[in-house]
Amino acid sequence: MLEMGADQVDEAVAECAELLRSVVDRDWAVPAGSLEWSVRCTVEHVADDLIAYAGQLTGRATSGYVGYGITLDEGLSNEDAVGVVTATGGLLSAVVRTTPPGVRGWHSFAYGAGDRTGFAGMGVAEVLLHTYDIARGLGVDHWLPPSRLSRSLLAHLFPHVQPGPDPARTLLWATGRGDLPARPRVTAWHWHNAIVLPVEDGADVLELRELSPAAAMDLAVGGAAGHTWLGGDPDEGSRAAGAMVARAYARGTHRPAWGTFVVVRRHDERALGTVGFHGPPDGTGSAEVGYGLQERARGHGHATAALRALAVWGLGQPGSPTLRARVDPGNQASQGVLRRAGFLLADPPVLQDLGEGVDLRYERRG
Repeated sequence: MLEMGADQVDEAVAECAELLRSVVDRDWAVPAGSLEWSVRCTVEHVADDLIAYAGQLTGRATSGYVGYGITLDEGLSNEDAVGVVTATGGLLSAVVRTTPPGVRGWHSFAYGAGDRTGFAGMGVAEVLLHTYDIARGLGVDHWLPPSRLSRSLLAHLFPHVQPGPDPARTLLWATGRGDLPARPRVTAWHWHNAIVLPVEDGADVLELRELSPAAAMDLAVGGAAGHTWLGGDPDEGSRAAGAMVARAYARGTHRPAWGTFVVVRRHDERALGTVGFHGPPDGTGSAEVGYGLQERARGHGHATAALRALAVWGLGQPGSPTLRARVDPGNQASQGVLRRAGFLLADPPVLQDLGEGVDLRYERRG
């Protein structure tokens, strides 16, 4: 699995510290690469982000940044400034390691929220990208972000970026720091944290948690995608949904929020199954949905509630796309889920799939 957590924060900070220690005798007042900040200001910014992200999680921030920051003492030596980066990196690592799943803090680039994986990824991104800026500013032109960390970071926080053969160069291109053959130069960018959609489901409080490409790839090859599943192991439908996201990501056609969501029961953090889109709206403004729950989770209305929440979100996006679903005519239970979630039989209702029989079509419009 392309992991993103405390170990990756530690690894990124160690890479940064190694580079900084190799240049402590240089003038840190020069610009950091293409940034307007000096190298010293960039080092301060990295430390400030690391401790701020730790505070967002421990403070359980919900509507804005926790009101504190960090600055380097005036006259602090370059060598001691490296110690500040390692100290704040250790704080974020410790917080990520001890924060329970499902806990979130506020961040503007994460639809207002990020979990421990998201804040680990954001910390790694800040460290690696600004270490590159610092290296360029000080003439250490051979330094690049580690390939394995770059690949993991792309699959967690840049789901809209098609992976390339060189993960470090792809990460730099995706953040406006370089060029890639046959790809236009990036002039504006931001990362994407997995979004969470609330579900109204009676006594059981559910959430729909977006599956990142990294988690989808893990799910597709037999992993648990970072979740604890109700039946012990993910169901085959959920693995197939993960494989769909992984293929779209590899092709460069995956779009954030238009993939698969894991249905999670909040009180015990159990994954019950998956619901999601087969891709973003097509040229006609139509997007196909799919869903499936673990056998033990069926019969409680969870599928209906999850699909209804997904539909409300999808239909609320710009253009109010039409949502469609296909179902076997003999699958009465699935048809019941669709009807209760507000879907109606399409006109015409029958869809012929060559070599795969006949499906019924359902639609829900905004």
